[in-house]
Amino acid sequence: MLPDGVDWPGERDPLVLTIDCAALPREALDIELPPDGNLLFFTEIEYEPESSVVLHVPAGVPTKERSAAYELDGEPGQVRVYEPGDLYPVPGLTVSPDWHDAPATSAFLESGPDREDILNAFEEAVRDAVAGGARHGIDVRLGGFSSPWQSAPDEGDLVLLAQIHGQSIDSEVFTQTLIVGTREDIARRRYERLEFEQQV
Repeated sequence: MLPDGVDWPGERDPLVLTIDCAALPREALDIELPPDGNLLFFTEIEYEPESSVVLHVPAGVPTKERSAAYELDGEPGQVRVYEPGDLYPVPGLTVSPDWHDAPATSAFLESGPDREDILNAFEEAVRDAVAGGARHGIDVRLGGFSSPWQSAPDEGDLVLLAQIHGQSIDSEVFTQTLIVGTREDIARRRYERLEFEQQV
């Protein structure tokens, strides 16, 4: 569903995710997202995208469904349409991928035997306390730290806006898309400055 007068964005990438901003648990977010309306994520999840777009549609703006069929240079085309499904926000805890390398952690690990086991047990206990023992391996993540399969894109001034596991959209898609930007750009809705990275 796009606002009147707004064309299908990007290179006609599929709509893979719609976020109802009003339904998000604000107290659990570490990034500033719009208080209402929808965030629409257009990107390829089956192969490396050539273009990707995030749009905010404010609440109350008239929208209409667009046809996935189109014509380009006289040739017919079809945007990939995924079966819609509902996801529900669950507050959770994320940990920086390099927290084991922090000075205090390194000092603890070097202070005696079995420290690695103690540290792992501590991390597990904290995660269980926060998430009530739940594990969400295939999900969509908003904010927090990424859980990358390769190098983490949320480094330096870049923070995670969203991490989308392909299987949360289509069970046959084994990719994850990581979307990052600066806190200021995300807060000011300068989504055209976001960076998209696909990992397999």
